Amino acid sequence: MITNNIKSKGIYAAMIAIAIFVGAAGVSVIKTQGGASAATTTAANPTPAVNSANDPETNDGKTAAAGTFKPNEDSAHEANESTAREAQEDAGARPTVK
Repeated sequence: MITNNIKSKGIYAAMIAIAIFVGAAGVSVIKTQGGASAATTTAANPTPAVNSANDPETNDGKTAAAGTFKPNEDSAHEANESTAREAQEDAGARPTVK
């Protein structure tokens, strides 16, 4: 009877130790992920990414720069386009009318 009681206490102690270890490891992983993202977003002098679409020397004119609007100047598309939409495209704005 005493042997069973000692075994069950040992099993409970092991379960508690494992739960503490897993909890500590989980907190460590969460803090590491949060700390890594904070470090990358608060860099003092971030280096801008090189984008060939933004570089006039390497851009072939067919690829729009990231975040900019490149109108479709295909003749089949232009034939069905409204004058309001064409005016927005000519102004360099992303069209909001059809």
